[in-house]
Amino acid sequence: MNIVRTGFYTAIATAARLLAGLVAIKLVAWFAGPEGVGKLGQFMSLMSLLAVLAGGGISAAIVKYVAEYRDDPQRLSRLLSAALWYAFCASCLMGGVALLFSRQLALWLLGDAHYAGLIRVLAVAQLGIALLNYILAVINGFMDVRRLAFIQVTGSVVGIVMMVWLSRWLHLYGALLALVVSQVLWLAVGLPAWWRSSYFRRSMLRLHYDREMTLRLATFSVMTISSAVLPPLVNIAVRDHLALQFGWEQVGYWQAVSKVSDAYLLFLTTAINIYYLPKLASTHGRAALLHELRHAYRYILPAVVVLAATVYVLRGWVTRLLFTPDFVSANVLYGPQLVGDVIKIASFMLSYLMLAKAMTRLFVISECVFAASYFALVYVFTAHFGLVGAMYAFAVNYLLYLAFNVLVARRYLAAL
Repeated sequence: MNIVRTGFYTAIATAARLLAGLVAIKLVAWFAGPEGVGKLGQFMSLMSLLAVLAGGGISAAIVKYVAEYRDDPQRLSRLLSAALWYAFCASCLMGGVALLFSRQLALWLLGDAHYAGLIRVLAVAQLGIALLNYILAVINGFMDVRRLAFIQVTGSVVGIVMMVWLSRWLHLYGALLALVVSQVLWLAVGLPAWWRSSYFRRSMLRLHYDREMTLRLATFSVMTISSAVLPPLVNIAVRDHLALQFGWEQVGYWQAVSKVSDAYLLFLTTAINIYYLPKLASTHGRAALLHELRHAYRYILPAVVVLAATVYVLRGWVTRLLFTPDFVSANVLYGPQLVGDVIKIASFMLSYLMLAKAMTRLFVISECVFAASYFALVYVFTAHFGLVGAMYAFAVNYLLYLAFNVLVARRYLAAL
């Protein structure tokens, strides 16, 4: 399946996920205003963090190795049994930790112990979320884009219904609860769809410790966890810093613009995840890799430039549509954020080479360094430029990350 066809199916699935996310933001903006949107961002960061840690951070590893082993049934069976065992143990551990510290997490992130029950629900849900991520990763590894799109579209519809129902009943608390419950309900769609696939085997649901495969997963897990855990942690720290400096209302403006970026970039990042990770993992040789990378830039970079320019031109209308008139102050933040978005996608396409080729040490070090540099830049730029300095920090940090990835890619390709 080529990138154009992959892009078509992922666009449909992404549109459904995007709609679900926008419904959540709109409802929270209605019920709780800018302050509620800021807290929504904190809770979603916690969800992202726990989802990765609870699943052992091996989704990308499953995609990579399924793509490599799908013609080798014995190794594939060993891999998936070990992956399910790994995810089960990790989800039990992280769920237990979240249960134990639910009150402290509620106070730290949301400033209200009333949300401790919500954290407990999220903790218990980790087993279901880990299983869902495992299923989606296996389907992605087989590059079964149609089935993946079906699960995501149907699951998003379920999430929208749940979001509208619970938020009307419980307002902000209900909206946050719906984010958790809808993720688990995706299993009601994902499991039957996976069972009906031609590549499904009952052995794929067997838990078994395999030392060799577990070590491979653990090595890859370090990379995935560093890339998936550090951004939510840094964003939590950034929100806390902005809240101390400017108040939660200003954090809501920053969060609103960041969410708009996440929303339209979701189309591109999903296509990159679904197509390029398994493709780069199964591609060898300098000429073939160069072809794939050039192919990516030819299609994806012009798309992000057009999308970013469109959002900038329509920023006033977008803000009114997605939020409320109270968010008009966020319009001045779009410019540097959208420039940063273009640089971000350009850097991501190269960074996937490190993931696909398991450059573990280099990848982890780079994630730590650039996470720290982003927070440092936010601290310095907001002191000089105010709230918009957080957007300047975002753009400058990804410019540095792009330069780093260009050097890594050139060195790797030259060595082949």
